[in-house]
Amino acid sequence: MPENVNLLPNFIHNAIDEDLKNGKYADGIHTRFPPEPNGYLHIGHAKSICINFGTAQKYNGLCNLRFDDTNPTKEDVEYVDSIQEDVKWLGFTWDDRMFYASNYFDKLYDFAVELIKRGKAYVCDLTADEIRQYRGTLTEPGKESPYRSRSIEENLDLFKRMKDGEFADGEKVLRAKIDMAAPNITMRDPVIYRISHTKHHRTGDKWCIYPMYDFAHPLSDAIEKITHSICTLEFEDHRPLYDWLLESLGFDSNTRPRQLEFARLNLTNMIMSKRKLRQLVEGGYVSGWDDPRMPTISGLRRRGYTPESIRNFCEQIGVAKSNSLVDIAMLEHCVREDLNKRADRIMAVLDPVKVVITNYPAGKCEYLPAENKPNSSAARYVPFAREIYIERGDFMEVAPKKFFRLKPDGEVRLKYAYIIKCTDIIKDAAGNIVQINCTYDPDSKRGGATAGRKIKGTLHWVALTGCLNAEVRLYDYLLKDEENHTEQSDFIKALNPDSLVVLKNCKVEPSVAWAAPGTKYQFLRQGYFCIDKDSTKDSLVFNKIVGLRDSWAKKKK
Repeated sequence: MPENVNLLPNFIHNAIDEDLKNGKYADGIHTRFPPEPNGYLHIGHAKSICINFGTAQKYNGLCNLRFDDTNPTKEDVEYVDSIQEDVKWLGFTWDDRMFYASNYFDKLYDFAVELIKRGKAYVCDLTADEIRQYRGTLTEPGKESPYRSRSIEENLDLFKRMKDGEFADGEKVLRAKIDMAAPNITMRDPVIYRISHTKHHRTGDKWCIYPMYDFAHPLSDAIEKITHSICTLEFEDHRPLYDWLLESLGFDSNTRPRQLEFARLNLTNMIMSKRKLRQLVEGGYVSGWDDPRMPTISGLRRRGYTPESIRNFCEQIGVAKSNSLVDIAMLEHCVREDLNKRADRIMAVLDPVKVVITNYPAGKCEYLPAENKPNSSAARYVPFAREIYIERGDFMEVAPKKFFRLKPDGEVRLKYAYIIKCTDIIKDAAGNIVQINCTYDPDSKRGGATAGRKIKGTLHWVALTGCLNAEVRLYDYLLKDEENHTEQSDFIKALNPDSLVVLKNCKVEPSVAWAAPGTKYQFLRQGYFCIDKDSTKDSLVFNKIVGLRDSWAKKKK
């Protein structure tokens, strides 16, 4: 378990402190992270993971991982596996406390029977559309179902027959009997069980009725002796139902779970709806759930984000009671800040043009020391030879006065190497520059007689000798407009057509030849990059993680 996770004071911790002060939860604090296995987790779930596991850690308590697998029509073992991988990658462990709502299907059925026996639930034959019509509006009360007055005996018989598979999907539901005139629409006789003749990924064909989330969740919490059910703000209106179920079934108010809601994470330029992320995957707009443009934890991991940076981001944004939109630049700042400490520096040329140093001996190759990280004594050695590559954008044939890179008759310093001067350029038939000829000052490298000569421009480069070809994938935001996020109905029209640019003929220094997928580097003057899982020993692929410019740091000043 990582240290110092989400330890900043917040209203959730204040509420727990008050509960403990009042003598509640004497056996200790127990939280849970309850994902639905119907898709991959995204960075909004990372915030919830940090809050739930971090709160348990703060109070020396426990946190469970529990899958809310109550809707088999949308669930898959693939999602179960990915969720476990994501939580572990973020640095958290549930030990032996991994559970499923389906573990409790027998108990949940018994709880439903008990509600019927207490006159607090009934079987209803209205269709889904009719239930919506009967529910009323925010300004008008609902209308009672004509089946609301069924006897306890009839309801018990019908509910058993629902379980036994006598009825078709949608033919009947079990509803809580609360108040059709309640100001909170959630309390107007909500559905708590529905019929679904669907095979479940864990229970198979045993069940053809499944509990609704609002019924299964509080009771699963109670079964597991959860003390605080920490969830996002959209469940605030559901809290009265949460409490009603626990009270109606006789759970002790001093030990039963308490629901607390926090604001969900919304990020500019990001899609934060699991349903819409699924639409992107199934529609082929991205390559999969782990596409590096996706805000999924697996996508961020593949792109090169670190778990430390995500945890730090979740801690910095804090725990709020009201929804807001967080600037994605803040997340990128956290990633950049972490990678600056851990990523080795290398040189890579993304848009290469060849430079021939005409007075450098043909066939000669020397290895020059280069730093791996600032303030580190470790070094690597990069080959230098007569022919090198530089960025095409680092040369201008007709340059403005303040262009301090390479130009005709101009001088630049090559990082870790020599000062060179442009003497000539060679163009193809179309007028494109295909080669730049230069001379070098042999005494200008480190330790040489002219090493201290003042030159305004310093360029990165890669020698042809031993260099590696690489594909580099440059990623931009999925959404063009930072305000066009998940609530937009036709969000596909807001997708950024330039969210992925692939560069095919990049050149990278040979020190990365045997690096494993996931290895992160800072390309000098370019940004932070990560070796993608598509890489092979013969074909390197890099993902751009984040650039060097830190707009968030500037905003903070």
